[in-house]
Amino acid sequence: MSAHSPSLLRATGPTYFPIALVARLPYAMMVVGVLTLVVAGRDSLAFGGLSSAMVGLGAACFGPLLGAAADRFGQRPVLLVAGIASTTALGAMAWVVYSPLPGAAVLAVAFVVGASAPQIAPMSRSRLVQLIASRLAPARRERTFDTTMAYESAADEMVFIIGPFLVGILGTALDPWAPVAGAAVVTLVFVTAFALHPTAQVTRAARGGEVEIARAAELARPALLVVIAGILGVGLFFGSMLTSLTAFMDDRGNAEGAGLVYGVMGIGSAVFALGVALFPAAFSLRARWLTFAGVLVAGTAVLPFVESVTGLCVLLLVIGIGVGPTMVTQYSLGALRSPVGRSATVMTMLGSAVIVGQATASAVTGQLADRLGTGAALVVPLGAASVVMVAGLVNWVLSPVAPALRGAALEEQTLVGVAGA
Repeated sequence: MSAHSPSLLRATGPTYFPIALVARLPYAMMVVGVLTLVVAGRDSLAFGGLSSAMVGLGAACFGPLLGAAADRFGQRPVLLVAGIASTTALGAMAWVVYSPLPGAAVLAVAFVVGASAPQIAPMSRSRLVQLIASRLAPARRERTFDTTMAYESAADEMVFIIGPFLVGILGTALDPWAPVAGAAVVTLVFVTAFALHPTAQVTRAARGGEVEIARAAELARPALLVVIAGILGVGLFFGSMLTSLTAFMDDRGNAEGAGLVYGVMGIGSAVFALGVALFPAAFSLRARWLTFAGVLVAGTAVLPFVESVTGLCVLLLVIGIGVGPTMVTQYSLGALRSPVGRSATVMTMLGSAVIVGQATASAVTGQLADRLGTGAALVVPLGAASVVMVAGLVNWVLSPVAPALRGAALEEQTLVGVAGA
């Protein structure tokens, strides 16, 4: 490969990153949007929590299948079909909640909303990893890989904070159905644009259409399963934190301000997520996981004792330092441990784990807040952080003693090809 190989930005083109960023917004709006809509339309917080949990269940059941289909048939046809199905499901959700149909119909549509959700963030990671492996000079791959994983995690952080914030703004300014309808419009326009972007075909074309896919059994390797468990913990953290913050702010007569307070956490998270690319190679991935999970555990342990909004915001800045780098590390490990030809499958498994955790924790934390009060709800994020830490300890045992040779792993992807584009 020529030493004058293009940068990743030149390989993707200038429109790729803006399209990929906006296209992932509906995924971050689904759980909270459905919760808000159902609570307003059916006047039941418990049923709203159950409905949002059904969204997570749908994503858990079908998200990895969409990834597997993308590995087999390419991202473009899978995303076009999923985008149309998701737009239809979101539109149906906005209608069925206010219809005379029974609750079972609402739950069924909520399940379809999750099942049809286009997996933009995982698909984007899969594309970019393949472009790095196939289009960049070997000397540039490892650093570009680190930077790309850092950016992608920061982008996820951004949309998982902006998404609930947009739900709050649209629901308050317009109507509870507006966030779901808005997500449907964004899905139709930007998911379609993401599917049709030239990067959806470039690596498949480079291999002449040949597809090599590892056996599905390789997805059950312990070293990969522990990464999925760890990122599920991050999803649990997102859901429990937003819901407990809502209860905290509601006690102070400002429940609608929860999204703004939650956004404070994203500042430290995004800054440190992007800073991961500057970490020395000696700071191994397994060590990074434990280090920043430790920050997460320490911060959430203090959470139940905070009494003022100002103190809460300061603590959230600290907690955010632990969130971003942990996600970057987990997605990096997922990319490096993906079996041949299963890149999109693995990335969608990780993405689905986040939303499953978010939906589950939102429902459980909401129930605790209603029955036992805000103090009980504020303990749940510590439990979620503990899941992340325990998974990190298991990962330490399962990881090789020497730091992973990321450049070698990317070189292997160049030689054998990964089919997720």
